[in-house]
Order: sequence, then structure tokens, then C-alpha cells
Amino acid sequence: MKKILMIIVISFLLIPLNFLSLGKEAKATSEIETKAKAEGKVSFYANITAVEPIIESFIKKYGVKAEYTRLSTSKFVPTVTTEHAAGKLMADVLQAPIPILEILAEKGILATYKSPVAAEYPAWANKEGKIQIFGIEYIALIYNKELVKPADAPKKYEDITDPKWRGKIVMPDPSSHATTISWLVGLKETIFKAEEPWLKFLKGLAANKPMFVASLGPTPAPIESGEKLIGISMPKYIITKAPAPLDWARVDQPLLGTPRGIAIAAKAPHPHAARLFMDYWLSKEAMKIMAEKVGEYVLAPGTFPPIAGMDKAKVLAIRELSDNEIKKWGGEFKKIFGVP
Repeated sequence: MKKILMIIVISFLLIPLNFLSLGKEAKATSEIETKAKAEGKVSFYANITAVEPIIESFIKKYGVKAEYTRLSTSKFVPTVTTEHAAGKLMADVLQAPIPILEILAEKGILATYKSPVAAEYPAWANKEGKIQIFGIEYIALIYNKELVKPADAPKKYEDITDPKWRGKIVMPDPSSHATTISWLVGLKETIFKAEEPWLKFLKGLAANKPMFVASLGPTPAPIESGEKLIGISMPKYIITKAPAPLDWARVDQPLLGTPRGIAIAAKAPHPHAARLFMDYWLSKEAMKIMAEKVGEYVLAPGTFPPIAGMDKAKVLAIRELSDNEIKKWGGEFKKIFGVP
């Protein structure tokens, strides 16, 4: 009985401490918001597309102007490092593939900031307090649901090597598109786990003479039109291209993708607005917008894109390849797929 009373007393004593902790967090958030509003704006350099809904929601919520500049993967590092070296980096917040952010971190361009909003994200999603992974650029087999019955869609990756798909596949160029190269190597390391079956898959896919396009962006168009029936593409296009007749093949293996990260610039012109923006970006509210309106796969717990069956899918972040590995494997795939 004494033990129970002691537990009750301790619990009551801890309540004020909990309220004090919550009060400090709320005060800190309020101070950041006040100072962010005084700074007036935040500048966002990003590699991701279709993020306008989040930008608009942030502006509406806080009344802080947000300027969005999209930089391609190839131009990201040169642009940011040149501006930084000249003392003219306009970006407060940077979003890019992890290898790019790691390069910027090594050059001292990224600030240390662990957003309290990401406390429920997986531990592996934070890299040394400078880079926060918020989602996975997932890839799947996308098909035209008006021309392909769900029962006829692939049930595993190997099914796309079936001769019935010959001349009916579209995919990014495996000799030059970095994300596709990483995905193919990811299949080797995560799905096939042995050289022989993986090579058999590659050669079977190559034998089906897929159409090559420059990147993932152009892959949905020939599927929508019926020119091709299936493609190595992104499930998010089911949302962003609606009402196009697109669906994804429910393979019984994990979906793979490269992780997406975000960070704050070390010399951010608007440091408080940068923190406020990053906190909002990682919030469940913003990630819900990204999932529902953009179709992205995000790491905010319990948040999924409104794509049938996606909440049951296992989505894994694959290893990011170095530039040398991309070059090496790109050369190998050029031979296997007979790319001119």
C-alpha cells in the first residue's frame, strides 16, 4: 500500500515537470515563429517537384513569404557551392538527394539542426544532426489499367522479363539516369542477393526492348496513351496524373527507392524562418499534403499516399551510390541493354 501511495505521489510531482518541459518547447517554438515573421521570408532550394501545396500552406499558416527555386541534380552542387564561396548563398533551406547534401555538409555549407518535429521519425533518418531524411523516392512497375488487367500485371520483378511485355515497356535510360542505375543495383543487393538471378533479370528485361527516356518524369506519358503498357516509374504519378488510367503492380517484394533529405544552410540569411520552415516541412500536416496531393512516400508515422494498397507495401531506402559507382554501373548497363 505504501509503495502504491509513493508511486502516486511521484506521479503527481512529475506532472509539473512535464508541463514545464512542454511549456519550454512551446515558448521556443513561439520565439522562432516571432523571429521568423520579423525576418519576413525563407528561401528554399529544392530538387523535388510539385511542392507548391506545402509552400502555399506554410505561407497561409505563418504569414512568412517562401521562395522556391528548383535546381536539377546536376546543377545543385555547383550552384550552391559557388554562391556559398562568394558569400551570396540565398538559400535558407536545402532539399536534395542524400549524396548531394553529404557533399555540402563536408564543405561546411550545412548547419547542425535537429528538428523536434522529427522525434518520431526512424533513427536512421537523421544523419549527424545536419541532414533529415523525410521520404523515399520510391519506384514501382506502373501499368495502364484499361489495357492490362490486375491479374495479368507482374507479381514479382522477374515477371517483367516475360516475352509478353516485349516492346511494351518504358523506363529511364539505365546507362545514364542515376536513380534508375541505383534502383537496378538496389535490386541486386536487396531483392536478388546473388549475381546470377540478377543478371538473368537484367538480360531478360533488355531482351524485351524497353523504350528509354531521359528520366522518371517522362515515363507515364507513353503508358497513359497506350503506346506502352507498363513502365519502371513512380507510383506518385497515379496521383499527379489523375485521372490517367494508371495503377501499380502489387509485387510480393519490397518497393525500393532513394532517400530524400532536407537541411538548413550554415549561413542562412533567415535562420529563424529556416527553422520554422524545416519544422513545418517535417510536420505531419505538411507530410500529409505531400503524400495526398503529390503522392510521395514519407516517413511521418502513419502517413501514406492515397494509392490503393500502398499502406501495406514495404518500402525500403536503398544505398546511395557514389559517382564512380554510377559511372561504372552505367557503363555495364549500357552494354547489357545495348544503349547506343
